[in-house]
Amino acid sequence: MRRIEIIMALAAAGLLMAGVGCQNTQAQLDACNNDLANAEGRLEQTLQSLEQCMNERDMYRRQLEDAQSELQGLQDQSRREPVETGLEAYGGRLDPEKGTITVPLASDVLFDSGQAVIKAESKTKLNRIAGIIKQRYADKEISVVGHTDTDPIKISGWKDNWELSAQRALSVTRYLLGQGISAAQLAAVGRGEYHPLTADKSDNRRVEIVVQLF
Repeated sequence: MRRIEIIMALAAAGLLMAGVGCQNTQAQLDACNNDLANAEGRLEQTLQSLEQCMNERDMYRRQLEDAQSELQGLQDQSRREPVETGLEAYGGRLDPEKGTITVPLASDVLFDSGQAVIKAESKTKLNRIAGIIKQRYADKEISVVGHTDTDPIKISGWKDNWELSAQRALSVTRYLLGQGISAAQLAAVGRGEYHPLTADKSDNRRVEIVVQLF
């Protein structure tokens, strides 16, 4: 009798432990299902964010393509149709690719040989150019670039052609400043003999007023 009671007690304990084990397994399964649901939610959010980023990328790409197409159209138009700059009468040359207007001024007209003082008879032309710049290009950067020929400096007192070209550019820059062009627009640059136009030295002795359109 005692043995039967012991066996029954052991069996009951086994059933109880089996029940507890099943409960633990179910709890673990429920926890795994919750983790899976959370992971699926996060994945869905990630996919939505990725889709939004791709849509924005496509939108920016279309905007860039439209801007490039518009710029190309403007450049093509400028090649086909002359653009009125207001500086044509003074030799102004428009370069659509660089976005510049360059007005060349012969140094032999502006200055005496080896000098950097502007001749009185050249000031009328400079005044008119300055007027056009103030009227039409008041918000654009203006570079005044001096150039010389390759003849070495001998008796004028300058250290070299670079110094002479820089001083001539500075003289024209200061004159334009005196005509009311903003100092914030202006820059003086000396290039010396290193950017010739032609084999003719007289062509290379020049000061260029360069309007930067963009």
